[in-house]
Amino acid sequence: MSTVPNQDVKTSLNERDGFQVWWRLLRPHTLTAAFVPVFIGSMLAALEGSMHIGLFAAMLLASILIQAATNMFNEYFDYVRGLDNDQSVGIGGAIVRDGISPKKVKSLAYSFLGAATLLGVYICASSSWWIAFIGVICMIFGYLYTGGPYPIAYTPFGELTAGIFMGTVIIGISYYIQTLALHPKVLIISVPVAILIGAILLANNIRDRVGDAENGRHTLAILFGHEGSIRFLTTLYAIAYGLTLILIFLGILPIWSIITFLSLKKAIASVKGFLHKKQPIEMMPAMKATAQTNTIFGILLGLSLLLHLYLPVSL
Repeated sequence: MSTVPNQDVKTSLNERDGFQVWWRLLRPHTLTAAFVPVFIGSMLAALEGSMHIGLFAAMLLASILIQAATNMFNEYFDYVRGLDNDQSVGIGGAIVRDGISPKKVKSLAYSFLGAATLLGVYICASSSWWIAFIGVICMIFGYLYTGGPYPIAYTPFGELTAGIFMGTVIIGISYYIQTLALHPKVLIISVPVAILIGAILLANNIRDRVGDAENGRHTLAILFGHEGSIRFLTTLYAIAYGLTLILIFLGILPIWSIITFLSLKKAIASVKGFLHKKQPIEMMPAMKATAQTNTIFGILLGLSLLLHLYLPVSL
């Protein structure tokens, strides 16, 4: 199926040709969801006096490669199923607007997974081969998110799956490869991050709700409706920030972690950005604010752990 790029959509989305076609294919705004968990897990390990820069770099790059590959599979399978067209927003658009071969996109995704596998071998050889088992599961779910006969992204479980694997699992692995141990507090601390990662997917599905419903998807946004989804997004934010505050008062997180609340402004902006909006392109700023909430929160949480390492302060 040949497509003709729609210049109006390309212009409104400020899409350019050349290198930026491949850059958009990576969906760079989502890659921070791969960086943040690795950073937090590694900083938690640093608090235990264990930090190997080589393992940190390998884990970070592998996580980013898997996330980018997942984005490419999303681009490929949505095109194959006829869900994307030259009017679609929130995608890289490499196939439907820039004429990149679907086969080339799929091959590139597999090559990214291959590179992540090689990094995984180094990580396992330097820590534990149990990581290989978990890593393979992560890759499988990355593929099944939009691939396979029953894509997870088309069900009400997309947000939960993304939150668990991109949040809790990655934080746990990042901590484990540094310390060769896994404490319950690490998993508890991962919950607010997992919730905010799930919120990114929810925001994406709010934006695409009408089109997804027409194409037979059954996401939470479709089940809740537009207004209900906004209320659910607000609830997720309340839980994430409320739990963070509780963890600080319980001493599980350092007092420095109060700086994560500087990201609350973006969370509020994301909720307001969805109110009274009907067109997907109108909701793009809200989608961006949701991703920025996770990025800023995660980076500030990691920095708070680093601050506690060098400037310990107790309540």
